[in-house]
Amino acid sequence: MFTSEGCSSCPPADELIGKIQQEYKQSPVYILSYHVDYWDRLGWKDIFSSAEYTKRQHQYSDWFGTETIFTPQILINGKAEYIAAQESLVKAGIKKALSKPATVNIALNASQTASKLTVSYKIEGSFKNSRLMMALIQKSAVSNVKRGENANRVLSHFQIVQKLQNTALKADAAGNVSLNLPKNINRGEFEVIGFVQDITTGAILGASKATL
Repeated sequence: MFTSEGCSSCPPADELIGKIQQEYKQSPVYILSYHVDYWDRLGWKDIFSSAEYTKRQHQYSDWFGTETIFTPQILINGKAEYIAAQESLVKAGIKKALSKPATVNIALNASQTASKLTVSYKIEGSFKNSRLMMALIQKSAVSNVKRGENANRVLSHFQIVQKLQNTALKADAAGNVSLNLPKNINRGEFEVIGFVQDITTGAILGASKATL
């Protein structure tokens, strides 16, 4: 999902993400919430926002052949897009995606040393023209917004992407990725989601996660 604390339409979408996270916690559903930065100019700086995530949303726009980007936007497996308020359509899209097998299988294992996380991975399947994306996820957070469209609101966020690392895949489809961790991290509040993405279409070929 692409979202922002500066967008008045986004809080219900964030709540939907939290709801989906609970409803599908026993299923292979991996949620990433990217906070874009183009709403920051309206008077409130989203502390989770990044120009990198805005650039990523523009990349999806290119893959889908659309001219505009918007929030809140939900994409499923890089193949279908939804306005995040369309709960029934989003859940139908998840159900459809779950009915099809992944193109690749990913095994992840994470180990922490001081402020660095090393994630070992092994991938099985066909991944031509693809990259491995590794995301450090903060599972939840609460923000007290002072200005902008959501002024004086307390917002709940889920599955926040704190870092996203792009890695070239080796021929043997196994290796390690290192991620720098925030200071004073509570390991129980974070997880790592790894996924293989086709760089020509944006399609997600497979995904997995590892706890810290």
